[in-house]
Amino acid sequence: MLKEIIVVEGKSDTAAIKRAVEAETIETGGSAINQAVYEKIRLALERRGVIIFTDPDHAGERLRRLITARFPGCKQAFLSQEDATRNGDVGIENATPEMIRKALDNLKTDYQAGEAEITRDDLMDAGLLVHPDAAARREAMGRLLGIGYANGKQFLKRCQMFQITRKEFEKALKLFRDEGFQ
Repeated sequence: MLKEIIVVEGKSDTAAIKRAVEAETIETGGSAINQAVYEKIRLALERRGVIIFTDPDHAGERLRRLITARFPGCKQAFLSQEDATRNGDVGIENATPEMIRKALDNLKTDYQAGEAEITRDDLMDAGLLVHPDAAARREAMGRLLGIGYANGKQFLKRCQMFQITRKEFEKALKLFRDEGFQ
């Protein structure tokens, strides 16, 4: 049984989580969060800790930002769109139990203080911004870094928020290039 409570979007996500691990969830009920759900998250964070595990799509990323803004310090689990897609549908409920366990084994925690090691220039040099294949490149790097896919601005923010070190970034970039991306 996981100590932390996992915040997911809906019942299907809860069912997928429970197929993979023994855990309790809080369901947001979709892309909007009401005050009662916020209160459950606050209480869970105070007593047991929270893992945010939303879908790797626009609505899921919006929910992740809303929760993180209100409750800094939550742990976060990420799946790539590729790992969470079945028959064109993107969502945690489509991931295999193995992929869910892998995401939960690779949790990230946001941390706001301190100086960030990764800059916008680093993303530019790696072709993660202003590049014809920037989105695909960010998706691959996000998978390697364990921070999921995001647009350029959010990708930089995640690198900084999760304090991705220069060493981690360069290691992921080397793997990225070894996989054939240039």
